[in-house]
Amino acid sequence: MDLHEAMRSTFAAREFTGDPLPDATLARILDNARFAPSGGNRQGWKVIVVREQATKDALATFSGIAAKRYAAQSANGENPWNTIDPPRVSPEKIEATQPPKRLTEPIAKAPVVLVLCVDLGVVASIDQNLSRVGVVSGASVYPFAWNVLMCARAEGFGGTITTLAVAQEPKIKALLGLPPQVAVCAVMPLGRPVTMLSKLKRRPVPEFAMRERWGGAPFGA
Repeated sequence: MDLHEAMRSTFAAREFTGDPLPDATLARILDNARFAPSGGNRQGWKVIVVREQATKDALATFSGIAAKRYAAQSANGENPWNTIDPPRVSPEKIEATQPPKRLTEPIAKAPVVLVLCVDLGVVASIDQNLSRVGVVSGASVYPFAWNVLMCARAEGFGGTITTLAVAQEPKIKALLGLPPQVAVCAVMPLGRPVTMLSKLKRRPVPEFAMRERWGGAPFGA
């Protein structure tokens, strides 16, 4: 598959057929994805390959806890889970909200789920002393995560990067036996999509790129 085609057609797949994702195919996906960049080329990512149904069900349940807040804030016209604006819905309202199945079922029903982690002992968290949530550490693991999805696309499979379960990281660590210095970055269901999209909608370049400074002239045709 052409690189540009893969970039323009790798979508968030959440509905899967009953087809298996063989170990040999998954090994090939990971073998190609491992060439992603990382800080200092330390390659701190770790992957737990989950096929056991009980473990997938537990991960889906963990996702459902954060999905309640996601759904309640979305219904209230908010940007869920952002770090700038506190929720305008009450904890009671959040608790009473049913988690959308589309945010939990893919994890329970996918033939395989990858739990993507990163060893914080090898990550350069340059923004650790800033008075905002840290984001720089993700540069050493999410390029790998995206490579997994593009490689899966090339193999006729798909998935999505989900992070709702990460809010319950202590429970995930206990479930999977993760050591203290390892952070959970994503829970990624993978399988053969029911529908393989070929055209995605994204904002044009001038809407997000600007010249020289914030608020500068739009860049791009």
